Amino acid sequence: MNSWDELLHKLGIAKSFSDAAHQYQPHEVRDEVLLRMVNYLGFPLKNIEQSEQLLQKLQRKRWQSVAESIYVVRQQNKEFDIILPEDDIENVEIQISCLGKNINAEYEQKIVEECQKGSCLYKRLKIKILTDLEPQYYDIEITVKNRKFQTILAVTPDECYIPEVLSKRRIWGFAIQLYSLASKRNWGVGDFTDLRNFVKMCAQNGADVIGVNPLNVLFHDYPENASPYSSISRLFLNPIYIDVEQVAGYEPSMLDGKKQILDAVRRAKDIDYTAVYQLKTDILRQIYDKFISDKKSVLYEEFEKFCAQKGADLQNLAVYQAIYSEYKDKVYGGWRAWPEEFRQPHSGAVANFAGSHVKEIGFFKYLQFVAFMQLQDVCAEIERQGLAVGLYQDLPVGLCKDSVELWANNDLFIKDCGAGAPPDVFFPKGQKWCLGAFNPYTLKAAGYQPFIKILRAAMRGSGALRIDHVMSLMRLYIIPDCDEDGTYIYYNFDDMLGLVVLESYLNKCMVVGESIGNVPDGFIEKIHERGIYSLSVLWAERWNGQGDFKAPCDFPKRAFCSVGTHDMAPLKMRWFGYDIETMYQLKMISENERCNQYKGREDERCKLLQALDCACVWPKDKPRQGDCLFGEGYPNGILEAVEKYVSSCQCDVYLVQLEDIFGVTQLQNLPGTDRDKHPNWRRKLPVKLEDYQCNEDFIRSVEAIKR
Repeated sequence: MNSWDELLHKLGIAKSFSDAAHQYQPHEVRDEVLLRMVNYLGFPLKNIEQSEQLLQKLQRKRWQSVAESIYVVRQQNKEFDIILPEDDIENVEIQISCLGKNINAEYEQKIVEECQKGSCLYKRLKIKILTDLEPQYYDIEITVKNRKFQTILAVTPDECYIPEVLSKRRIWGFAIQLYSLASKRNWGVGDFTDLRNFVKMCAQNGADVIGVNPLNVLFHDYPENASPYSSISRLFLNPIYIDVEQVAGYEPSMLDGKKQILDAVRRAKDIDYTAVYQLKTDILRQIYDKFISDKKSVLYEEFEKFCAQKGADLQNLAVYQAIYSEYKDKVYGGWRAWPEEFRQPHSGAVANFAGSHVKEIGFFKYLQFVAFMQLQDVCAEIERQGLAVGLYQDLPVGLCKDSVELWANNDLFIKDCGAGAPPDVFFPKGQKWCLGAFNPYTLKAAGYQPFIKILRAAMRGSGALRIDHVMSLMRLYIIPDCDEDGTYIYYNFDDMLGLVVLESYLNKCMVVGESIGNVPDGFIEKIHERGIYSLSVLWAERWNGQGDFKAPCDFPKRAFCSVGTHDMAPLKMRWFGYDIETMYQLKMISENERCNQYKGREDERCKLLQALDCACVWPKDKPRQGDCLFGEGYPNGILEAVEKYVSSCQCDVYLVQLEDIFGVTQLQNLPGTDRDKHPNWRRKLPVKLEDYQCNEDFIRSVEAIKR
């Protein structure tokens, strides 16, 4: 291996990779792209010929500090290393503490490596802790003579938290897009009260889990940027989900002069995000003005406690939103185009701005306070109703690059790049998501604290957490902003995986990994070994990818299964192939690809009907009549047959999508498009929430699943 290849291997930059679209076709990455990646990760390199010098520098780096920032270890193997001059070896003391309490722990040490640096010989000691320690974060203080050094030991259990109920029975629930819930009372978009009412409905029907789209905060000034997977912060909530009428201080008279707008957003076929958000924030500003006039109220004291608890992260969000509003009409290009003095959150200019915009910044904090309180009410309802798992939240793989997370901690993210995906069976041309992605090196230097914080925020109040594109714990496909070709950047998989397991244990929240796409060999087995569930989708559960559908007994057990996902066509749409036609009309596929996909869909329909026949899942009062193989009709009873087929598999959890139940023939999201081509994230469900339990399709689907 030459020094260039060795450097790439050392840095975790893939020189080649296989896609998952064409029998795992290999791709060689251009040296130009690879050289950029080295620099983007924070390692200056002018040309490939200088690889040897950088490689030697990296190999010396570990010998330049006593301890690493954090060590992630398993409970039965609690080891970490420290590096000291030979003369200091006999003067080492280790003190372990947890949550402020010292622990009298036994340990042993041995020399495992040495390195000569000038006239001094340095040695690497492996410290093995012999005392049993519960899964938790431990502060390690290393004393060498009169000098003290700090590190963290994250002791992880073998497996994630798994609810006891899953050892006794399989459970089911719904996967919903909260914004899409239409009701007779909401203001044109699904809200937290709708979710709370849906919880009661789930309990009445025997459902134990509710999967929701990411609920994270989006752009205050650009509500039409509605993708829940492109938030400005994964630590906070989207205020559009607030039920304004349930906010303390709301009065019906506040709607005077706005009822026509309210009627219009309720009647709109798709969600009018600008009108809905503007209406809600206008009323919330009126409530806020009253709220801050009485700073001695009990509620205001709760607000202050909330702000103190959320600390610098909430302050950064609110200041960022206030500055963004100030400059949205003055500059184009987001925070990177702001005056230079505002591009750093800790600058004097930002402090002065915050001091002169206290009320506006307070309003943004207030929005988070109200949203948090209403989501807490949902969680309390889940507990009252006794749902076994309850809320199943979704953690996006990345976030909008023009976000407060990147503004506040820009060094934590890979520069001038965005996360995406290479070609796979669902997206043959790959995907350029343009999402901000953690730099594995600066993230480790920060003790993984930013990653831990977003895990905790997503797990709070949840019984399960879906990690979007869970392969990112191991590797993430990164594409330079200036290019269409990218490559994989590797993370410290053992560390990332261990922290997920530990946070799952501490928060009593099971973890599900979205693993559809280009999955590395052995990856699924590895996450299963640590107690992370995978996703099982009917359309992907086929032998050799395109063969017969697997029988229910051949589905994986530790999985959340469903017919499709929010990125896939609902059952009825897929049957007729409307998704293929949509992509063709948008010029996303050629005439030849269109024909090939239609042929593939005919084969899929045939194999699906065969599988349903073999499983004997057709409803007795709606037996199959005709094949409809060419999409000329929708087979009688197919919805119930498919629901029964998938829900009878051995997966521990089954999730049904309302779009399938209500026969929706439009996509919630068409990857690779923006709203100028397709109304992504804007579809309302065709049935009002209040009418679900008298809807025949809903009743029959639920009964089929329960049987």
